[in-house]
Amino acid sequence: MIIGLAGWSGSGKTTLIKNLLPELNKINISVSTLKHAHEEFDIDKPGKDSYIHRESGAQEVLVSSKKRFAIISNYKNKESNLYQLIAKLSPVDLIIVEGWKKENIKKIEVYRKEIHKPLLASNDKNIIAIATNDKSINVNNTVLLDINNYEEIAKFIKNFIEQET
Repeated sequence: MIIGLAGWSGSGKTTLIKNLLPELNKINISVSTLKHAHEEFDIDKPGKDSYIHRESGAQEVLVSSKKRFAIISNYKNKESNLYQLIAKLSPVDLIIVEGWKKENIKKIEVYRKEIHKPLLASNDKNIIAIATNDKSINVNNTVLLDINNYEEIAKFIKNFIEQET
C-alpha cells in the first residue's frame, strides 16, 4: 500500500512522519518511506571513498556496514519515476511517500493555517484526509485528522489499508 503525505513546505510533513512511524510500528504495520529531495542533494561527502568512486565515474556506489547500506545511483538521462523507485524497496505493509504531491496516489494532506497557502484537497481528488490544526476546514467532506494526534492518524491509515486490501 502506498500513501503520500502532501503539503506545502513548512507544513510539518517530516515531523508528522517522525511521530507517525512509531505509532504505525506499535500496531504492527511495517513501513518504508520515500522522500523527494532537491536536485543536488548528496549523501556522501568530498574526500570520502564513496564520493571518490562516484566522482571518478562509477554509475552506482553501494556503501555497506554491519547495520545499514546505501546505494548511490547517478541518473544518465532523467529521474526515475515514483514506481521505479518503489520497486527498489523491500516488501512492507506501507510505503509513505513525502513529496510527489502531483502524483496520482492516495494522499493525506498536511495543512497548517499559519502557512497561508491554499488547500491542495480543493483540487486533488486523491486526498483522502487532511491532517491539520484548523478545525474549520470543509472540503468535499474530506476526513479531518488532528495533526498532533499521531495515534488517530495511524488508526486512520490502518483502517484505510484494511479497506483497500
